[in-house]
Amino acid sequence: METLSFKTNTEELLDITAKISDIVKKSNIENGICYVYVPHTTCGLAINENADPSVKSDILGELREMVNENYPYRHAEGNSTAHIKSILTGNSLNIFIENNNLKLGTWQGIFLCEFDGHRNREVWIKLTAD
Repeated sequence: METLSFKTNTEELLDITAKISDIVKKSNIENGICYVYVPHTTCGLAINENADPSVKSDILGELREMVNENYPYRHAEGNSTAHIKSILTGNSLNIFIENNNLKLGTWQGIFLCEFDGHRNREVWIKLTAD
């Protein structure tokens, strides 16, 4: 297993595709699966467009609309919305490896979705060969 470490800012979608792709390349696995997992409860993972940066801001904006900050949350730490957003994005991804490359669509990238700002985050990567 490989571990990637990141220092995040406030709410953001951080493109981590290149770092994961580097791990795949160094593995020399021709075909298999890349498992990506975050061991945190206030961030998530997503695959989405990485060509147009406005897509990231649109996604974050829509998540803000969907998750009401003014709801009377019982969790008193002030990050209840981050917990809910992380459930919506999920905490794991499975990506095919083909010819020693991540098998992503033309416009796809892998994002660490930070919902609780200024944190030290880990992303765990496990590769298995066919």
